[in-house]
Amino acid sequence: MQIKFYFYHKFQLLLLSVITGLIVISCGLNNTQNLNLKPVDTTLVRVVKHAMGETKVPLHPQRIIVLGGLDNVLALGIKPIGATTLGDNKFLGYLDNLTEGIEKIGTNGQPSLEKILSLKPDLILGLYWDAELYKQLSQIAPTVLADGDINWQQWLMKFAEAVGETEKGETLLRDYDQRIGNLRQKMGDDLANTKVSLVNFWANFTRIYMNRSFGGSIIQEIGLSRPASEDKAKNHENISLELIPQIGGDAIFLILGGHNESRLQQFINHPLWSRLKAVQENRVYPVTSDIWIASWGIIGANRVLDDIFKYLGGER
Repeated sequence: MQIKFYFYHKFQLLLLSVITGLIVISCGLNNTQNLNLKPVDTTLVRVVKHAMGETKVPLHPQRIIVLGGLDNVLALGIKPIGATTLGDNKFLGYLDNLTEGIEKIGTNGQPSLEKILSLKPDLILGLYWDAELYKQLSQIAPTVLADGDINWQQWLMKFAEAVGETEKGETLLRDYDQRIGNLRQKMGDDLANTKVSLVNFWANFTRIYMNRSFGGSIIQEIGLSRPASEDKAKNHENISLELIPQIGGDAIFLILGGHNESRLQQFINHPLWSRLKAVQENRVYPVTSDIWIASWGIIGANRVLDDIFKYLGGER
């Protein structure tokens, strides 16, 4: 009798273990934080070091998700199956001819894990701002996050390494550097003698973009000067309309995009604006915010150079 009870008790424990295991598996399948993945075939992968450590990625990924940095990925000749957008749920306007068919999977910094999972990616590329989601993302597919330095060129090369296009990334940067060299040569003495301001008008203030903005970093790389009040290691600074006279550039790139047109005209017609040297000498150049501020990629960088060649490269 005791023997029968012993085996009956063991059977009950075994049955309970099986039921518990099934419950855990069931919960895992319904929770993006507990996904069961197929093991990666280590004979068909490359190891990529990135902001979160090391990741084994497929040699030839076919279904790529991009969480920020879409410009760089498209420049490498890769069309992802899905990508995040800006806050207005749109891809950057200057990429319109390249983004057809790419699924929108949330906004930069707030991707939809459910949407990503439904697309069944074999590689996820992103930037450091998604570090808090790395564990969940890496359970969906191998994930590479470029590091936290604000350096779009490093981001380009990290993505290039991840997709097996390092040589193409190097070529893109080499061509970009050559264009900067050509611009310096074309500008001659004007390069050192031209101070540049990057200005954007918002609802009730003026925004000055500094050296750590995208456009500002390119201005600095070229070797153009900034007025002392704008030569700062920060992204931007907001000033009241009364401080417009502080905008000291010989040339002003007026960054436009998404403005209320009547409000913009009100700022441009402000009497303090009309007193600026660059305004009086007709050296205010309209450019696009998608390119100069939001791009952070090689395609956008070349578009910035296009504007500088157009407005400064042939002057005097």
